[in-house]
Amino acid sequence: MRIKRMAALAAVAALSVSLAACGGEDGAGSGTNDGAAKSFAAGSTMEKLNKAQKLTVGTKFDQPGFGLKGLSGKPEGFDVEIAKLIATELGIPTDKIEYVEAPSKVREDVIVNSNVDLVAATYTINDKRKERIAFAGPYYEAGQNIMVRKNETAITGPDSFADGTKKVCSVTGSTPAEEIKKHVKDVVSQVVLFDTYDKCRDALKGSQVDAVTTDNVILLGYIAKDEASFKMAGNNFTKEPYGIGVKKEDTDFRNFVNDVLEKIFADGRWKKAWDDTAGKFGATLGTAPTLNRY
Repeated sequence: MRIKRMAALAAVAALSVSLAACGGEDGAGSGTNDGAAKSFAAGSTMEKLNKAQKLTVGTKFDQPGFGLKGLSGKPEGFDVEIAKLIATELGIPTDKIEYVEAPSKVREDVIVNSNVDLVAATYTINDKRKERIAFAGPYYEAGQNIMVRKNETAITGPDSFADGTKKVCSVTGSTPAEEIKKHVKDVVSQVVLFDTYDKCRDALKGSQVDAVTTDNVILLGYIAKDEASFKMAGNNFTKEPYGIGVKKEDTDFRNFVNDVLEKIFADGRWKKAWDDTAGKFGATLGTAPTLNRY
């Protein structure tokens, strides 16, 4: 009987060890075991990040629906969710992501200077930026639009700035800032630039400018939070394909991120990320964009 009891105790102990190894309290939700199971090419960025169990992401902290610092002190939104999905595919727990604020004017710099591993920050893919960095994607296509005060009737689109009487605000280093310059009479007196869109919003509310221009989904986020003060003026007048910025020479990592995007387009995680964030503000997701695998 004593031998049988000892055998039973040994079996229980073995079972306990087995359960712990399969993800007991410490492993649940941490992703560490998943990370250990991932396998990447030796020396690749993916292997280095997986081994470090940390991902540093550049994103916006001031854009509702895409990257806005929430009550947790961390940014929340569609871009943030896309970054989390990339981390998951790298075998890195989402609580091991470090977020670095990346306003429009420094996005290329933080990539080139290795301050971040990638940038997901309403980052329009264009040829000028591709001279310094590379893009995976696009994972969403937005369009530039204009936000005005609720009682504004004179501004109905970009052509409304042609007479030189209206001031429009945007962000330094952004695609919308460059685009709106094509539609104004006097760039110096009409185009006001700040480092964040929050400052543009505040300037519009305080009547220091007559409009704010950036991508429609960003503006819809501001309007959703203050419908009594703001509205859209007219239709989208550009196409803005959003990409994930990575180092220019890191083709393998860019290809990996493209593979992740393709995977989440197909398995529903991309749509869920949208529905949980920017989709709440009324913008449409549309069909998955075609990846630009250059």
